[in-house]
Amino acid sequence: MSFDGSFTHAMVAELNNLVTGGRISKINQPYDNEVVITIRSNHENYPILISANPNYARVQVSRTSYVNPKVPTNFTMTLRKHLSGSILKKVTQIDNDRVMVFHFTTRNEIGDLKEMMLVVEIMARHSNIILVDTQDDMRIIDAIKRIGADKNRYRTILPGDTYITPPNQNMINPFSDDFDFNIVETLLSNYPNQEVLSTEFRKTFQGLGKDTSLFLAKMMHVSTNHRDGFSEFFSFFDNPNPTLIEHNGSAIFTVYPFEEKATTFNSLSELLDHFYETKARLDRVKQQGSVLIKVAKSELKKNKTKKKKLEKTLENTKYADDYRIKGEILTTYLHEIKKGMTKITLPNFYDNGNPIEISISNQISPSENAQKYFKRYQKEKNAVSYVTDQLEKTNNEINYFDNILSQIELANPSDLDDIKVEFENEGYLKHHNNHSNKKTTNTKISKPEEFITDEGVHILVGKNNLQNDKLTMKDADKRDTWLHTQKIHGSHVIIKDFNPDDKTIEDAAMLAAYFSKARDSATVPVDYVQVKKIRKPNGSKPGFVIYEGQQTIYVTPSKEFVDNLRKNK
Repeated sequence: MSFDGSFTHAMVAELNNLVTGGRISKINQPYDNEVVITIRSNHENYPILISANPNYARVQVSRTSYVNPKVPTNFTMTLRKHLSGSILKKVTQIDNDRVMVFHFTTRNEIGDLKEMMLVVEIMARHSNIILVDTQDDMRIIDAIKRIGADKNRYRTILPGDTYITPPNQNMINPFSDDFDFNIVETLLSNYPNQEVLSTEFRKTFQGLGKDTSLFLAKMMHVSTNHRDGFSEFFSFFDNPNPTLIEHNGSAIFTVYPFEEKATTFNSLSELLDHFYETKARLDRVKQQGSVLIKVAKSELKKNKTKKKKLEKTLENTKYADDYRIKGEILTTYLHEIKKGMTKITLPNFYDNGNPIEISISNQISPSENAQKYFKRYQKEKNAVSYVTDQLEKTNNEINYFDNILSQIELANPSDLDDIKVEFENEGYLKHHNNHSNKKTTNTKISKPEEFITDEGVHILVGKNNLQNDKLTMKDADKRDTWLHTQKIHGSHVIIKDFNPDDKTIEDAAMLAAYFSKARDSATVPVDYVQVKKIRKPNGSKPGFVIYEGQQTIYVTPSKEFVDNLRKNK
C-alpha cells in the first residue's frame, strides 16, 4: 500500500494520540529532503520523521538512527527559529488528500502567542515540507523545496508567497459524514469486473492508492452486504492493525491483514520503520555516498579495462619462442637469403625439418633480420615478468573496489565517513584540509556494531575496511575467535570469548554471512579461526588479511535473526 490519503488518515490519528500537546525539543535535517522533529510528550521523546523524498515520502515516528550534518541547513535554522519550544496543538489532514498539517502554538519576538503550520505534502516527486504563518495571511516562511513560477504556474512555493493548497480534484472523501452510498452501488452495478471496479474507485474517491482500491474492490466482491462491507473497510483506517503482507510477489504495508501471508506490528510507525529500513537506507547512502560510489565504479571500470589489455599482452607473449626459433633458423641459413626477398621458406630443425615460412625485410641485411627476431623474443620474454606483476596488482585493485562497493551497499550513512577517510588515505580522494599525499593518521574511526547472543556473549562486527583492520589487528584479543565469509566480500566478526560453544559460533557465522555480499544467499560458507592465526601482509590494502588453520561452518543468513540479536542489546 502506498502512503496514500487513506493511510495518511490513519497516521494522523496515530500521531495525534502520541504527540498532541507535546513540545518540540529538537529539529534536525539529517538528509536533503527529510526533517526529524523530536517532540517531548508524556515523558517520552518521539522523533517525527517528515520526509519529502521523491521515492519514500512519508510522516512517522522513526526510531532509526541518523547522523546530522556538521553544519545545519538554512531550512533547519528557519524551523528552529520559528518552532523551537513550540507546542503541537493537533495534526490534521486536508480532506482525504495526502496533505498533513502540524498546528503549533509558539511565541513571537515580543512574547505574544501565535500559530504556525507545518504543511507536509506527500506527493511523490512533488512532495514538500512548508512552514506557514497562519496569522499573516497564510504567508509561506520557507519550504524544503522552493518552487518558482517557471516550474508551477498554478502556485509558487517561495518565502513571502501566500500558501495555496494543492488543486482540488473534485473527488469524494470516503470518510465524510454526508457520504452518499448510492454512488458505490452505482459503481458496483456498472463495473462488475474487480480490476475495472478498482480503477473506478480510484477515479471517484479521494485518497485511494492502487493497492487500497484493489483491496476495496476485492472486499466489495466477497461482501454479502455492500454497505456494511464498505464501512468495515474504511473502519480499518480508523482502527488500524499495522500489517506487512506478501502481495503479488512483493511486500507492501497495510492497515489490515488483507492477505494470508502477513506480519503485524504494534504501530504504523514501527511498520514503516521495518518496511523502509533497507529501501530508505540505500537511498540515503546513495545520496550521501555519491562521490565514493562514483570513484569506486570509475576505478573498477578502469582496472577491468587494464586487466583485459594485460591479459591480451600476456596472451601474445606465448609466441615468444616462435621469434627465437625463427631467429636461430635465419642465423643458420643466412646464405639462403637473397637480395629483395620479403619472405623465405626454410626447414625447421625444431620440427623434424618441416618447412616454415619466415617474413623478412628487404631493407636490412640477413643478419639484421635474424637479430630483429631475437630482439622481439627478448622483449616478449621480459614482458612476461612485468605483465604478470601488473596483472596481480590489477586483480587486487578490482577485488578491493568490488569489496568497497559491497561495503557501501551494506552501509548505513554513518559508515560512509570511514570509507571516505580510507579513500583519502589511499590517494583516491583529495584531502579536504590539504592536497598533499600524506595519510590522515589522527582520524577517529567509528566503532563496530555490537551484538549480544541469548547466552550473553558479545560479538563485534566491522562495517568497513578501517573498522575491520582496527577490530581484528588492534582491539581483538589474540585468543578471541575471528570469522569471515569464505572467499566472499564481507565484515570481520569477532567473538569476545576465548572458548565459544557451537551455538555461539553459529550465531557469529550468521552475522558474518548477513553482513556480506552473500546476504541474500543460502548455505553461505564462513571460516572461523583464532585471532592469533590472522596476519596482515606488509603493504596490503585496508581490510585484507590472510589466515591458516581455519574451520568452516555453513549458514543461511536471516534478517529476523539479526534483529533479534539487536534487541538483546
